[in-house]
Amino acid sequence: MTAGQRRPAIGMRLEGVRFAVPQKVLTNHDLEQMVDTTDEWIQSRTGIRERHILSGDETASDMGFRAADQLIREMAVDTSRIDALIVATATPEMLFPSTACVLAHKLGLNGPPSFDFSAACSGFLYGLSIAKAYIESGTFRTVLLVCVEALSRIVNWQDRNTCVLFGDGAGAAILTATESDRRLQSILIGADGQYQEYLYVPLGGTIAMSGRDVFQVACRKMSEAATTAVEEAGLTFDDIDLVIPHQANTRIISQVAKLLRIPEEKFFVNIHSYGNTSAASIPIAYREADLAGRINPGDTILFVAFGGGFTWGAAVLNV
Repeated sequence: MTAGQRRPAIGMRLEGVRFAVPQKVLTNHDLEQMVDTTDEWIQSRTGIRERHILSGDETASDMGFRAADQLIREMAVDTSRIDALIVATATPEMLFPSTACVLAHKLGLNGPPSFDFSAACSGFLYGLSIAKAYIESGTFRTVLLVCVEALSRIVNWQDRNTCVLFGDGAGAAILTATESDRRLQSILIGADGQYQEYLYVPLGGTIAMSGRDVFQVACRKMSEAATTAVEEAGLTFDDIDLVIPHQANTRIISQVAKLLRIPEEKFFVNIHSYGNTSAASIPIAYREADLAGRINPGDTILFVAFGGGFTWGAAVLNV
């Protein structure tokens, strides 16, 4: 660098993502034997065919470990350089210690700060925002973000309106400081607690949801967040190569596509295989899109999510 040249600003790069889901698969036909529902009814209203469910003594941190360990091994991550572990989860194993502390020990990360936070289905985007603040401030250079949900543990398996929706899973992402343009270009997160009664889990209880109200607010907030994030990146929707939304419901995804006037072909959808895995859904979808050849170097990706709280977020990433 010659005298007078300005060093490029530090940004945050998404180096890679891996995921893990339980081996046990619960299909719609299985649910027909449990509650008054049908495969046709579930698919027509949600797009879901099956979901993965924890069994026996398998835990959320087990799933998180599998996702993070695979990421570390396959990407040859030097664990001594991981400055922090942050875990997005609405289904922690205990009030304390945090799932992050349990997971850090399983990974051999005995020392770096490790903590949980809860933003429900917006967890991945909230996690990106937290990591971005740490990295761009110079506090950390490498952050491991793990999103893990064991929603089967808080589902009422007699409630046909909610038990068909959710699955278990984990996604892990390695986030690093960068001076290149291949970085997170913009991110927006938000919340409004006035809608809390539409989607909640009381302490010791199970998921309660007003589906119609969730649908209306979700579509509006997701489209608004996506529009703002794209504008803040200095782009238009024509510049977006792929949209990876939170996998909650195909009807929500279709309505958001319509509101944004983006062809549905630009949206990656895999809810049919996993159901709604909350915070884990975007990293799972990102990895599957990558494996399917839908993500290439230089592409511009739009993430958008909405979850209980209500929380929401959107981000633009150049890969």
